[in-house]
Parts: sequence; C-alpha cells; structure tokens
Amino acid sequence: MKRAVEKPVVGGGPAASEQAGRNRETAHNKQADSNKVTGRNKVTDRREAAGHEKIAIREEAATRKEARPRRRMRRGEVLPGSRWALVSGAGSGIGRCYARRLAALGYNLVLAGNRREPLEEVRNELAAIYPGRDLRIVTCDLARMEAARELHNRTQTDGIEIDVLINNAGMFSFLDILRTPEERIERILLLHDMTNTLLCRLYAADMARRGRGGYILNMSSYSQWMPWPGLALYSASKAYLRSFSVAFAREVREFGIRVTAVSPAGVATDLYGLTPRWQRIGLRLGVLISADRCARAGLRALWRGRRSIVPDWWNRLWIPLCKMLPMWVLRPVRRFTMQFQK
Repeated sequence: MKRAVEKPVVGGGPAASEQAGRNRETAHNKQADSNKVTGRNKVTDRREAAGHEKIAIREEAATRKEARPRRRMRRGEVLPGSRWALVSGAGSGIGRCYARRLAALGYNLVLAGNRREPLEEVRNELAAIYPGRDLRIVTCDLARMEAARELHNRTQTDGIEIDVLINNAGMFSFLDILRTPEERIERILLLHDMTNTLLCRLYAADMARRGRGGYILNMSSYSQWMPWPGLALYSASKAYLRSFSVAFAREVREFGIRVTAVSPAGVATDLYGLTPRWQRIGLRLGVLISADRCARAGLRALWRGRRSIVPDWWNRLWIPLCKMLPMWVLRPVRRFTMQFQK
C-alpha cells in the first residue's frame, strides 16, 4: 500500500493568509512612514520659507528705520551741511546768535561783516561745536553802494547757493539831524536801506530761479514807531526796511520765498553803546531782551512765514502809546537825553 504524499497548497491555508497579511501591513507601514517623512519635509520647507520671509521683512524694516531720521526735525532744520545761510553783521550781538542757531539747524554759513577778527572768533567757536559745517568769512564794508553786488558775486564765484539770507548788519545813531555828519547819514541809509534792498533783490532772484524757495530776514527796529528827536535818521531808515519787507514778502510768496521783518525793542547788545553793566541791569528790569532771545523769535517767525513781528507781546502793547505821545511829554525827555547824543 502506497503512502500518501502531502502536497503544499499554494495560496491557501491559514499560514499563507497570515503571511500575506503581514506583508500588506509592512507595505502599508512603509508607505505611511514615507508619507510622514514627506509631510515633515514639506512642513519643514514651509517653516524655513516663512522664517526666511520674516528675516527679509525684518531686514527691510531695519533698513527703512536707518534711512528715516531718528527724530522729528525742527522747523527750519536741514540735513547737516546740505544748505547755506548768509548772516551779515555776524561778528557780534544778534548776528552772532543767528549764526549759532543756524549752524545748530544744519546750515553751512557765510559770515559777513566789516571786521575780520570777530568773524574769526565766531567761526572758531562754531567749528569746535559743529566740525562738519562749512564756514566761510567775507570781510566787506556793507555801507557802500557796490557792497551788495560784491558780496553776491563772492558767493556766486565760490559756487554757494544761499537758501537763508539774514540782513542783520546795522548802525545806530542818536543825534539831531542838524548835528549829524553828512557821511553818517549816507552810510546809515546805504547800510540799512540800499544794501539790504539790493541783497534781497539779488538773492531772491537766485532762489526763484532754483525753484525750491528760500528765506529772507530783515532786522528792522521798534524805533520806527518812535520818531522822536535824535532818532529821526535811525527810525526812518528802519521804518523803510519794515515797509519794504512786508510788501516784498507779498511779491515773492508765489516763488515759495518767505520774507520777515523783525522789529525788536531794546536788545542787550553793544549797538546802543551801553556798557555790560547797564545791559545786565536792563535785562533784570525787563527793559532789554537778550540777543539770543531776539534771534530765536526772529527765526521762529521766519520759518512760520510771518511777514512782520515784534518780539514779546508787551512791546506790541506800547506801540499805540508811542505814536500818541504829545510834545509836552517829549520835551523834558529830550532835554534829559541831549547829554547822551553822539
């Protein structure tokens, strides 16, 4: 009797089914692992892309922040060394304070005056504080008919474009006209009126041609409302300067040029011949204001486009009274002040 031989059954039986199941599970796990890896890679790529984008945004913001000014610029302030200002009579008093304030606002300066030594002192002082400023000196007697053209030609030759013109140079006279030398009359009218008018004409034409506007400040005086004996020449010359400035401001406004006349009352400077002691007394009593306070008020009005100002409100209150003072009040004042005429 032959012994039966067991043949394996292909694809059948519990063992085969179990093996096939394990194979399918292994393949499924491998596919799942592969999908997880792919998913993680995609997430990683997205995160890296987002990170790069954030870094780029931060870098761009930092660049913009560096390009922007770190603080809000003040009225009249410019980028250091980008614009030029000319100040006449810059060697002392109010002119010196104008030069200091304009240098602090970023302007290069042309310092004009008839004596070089005080101009050198101002330049050395400003150069020590603002080493990046270009500071030029022009020595010129402005009480001459050709002075305005000479000063203008000098700046043109040096390639200097004036954006701010401060006509500050002045000369005081307290003396009856009949006793005033003819030369003094001529020089005061030339300095206060002719030279300043021509400087306004020449530099305003340059400003209008460039098309970016500009600023002109003319120093008048409170004495224009005080046509009293001894002040006839000085007060009349300053009255002209204010009247001219107000009208001229309306003419050139369409070109973006601002013109301001500043008419201060008493200022603690050497203009009136007061000693330092009397200047200090005047400051304490409030009769005089400091030169820097006057310069600050003048520039503030200039940047704001004011045509005419009188520093300090209480001085403005006295203007009608000055106009109405009768002669019986002025006579004793005149007798007392005659001793100070010179």
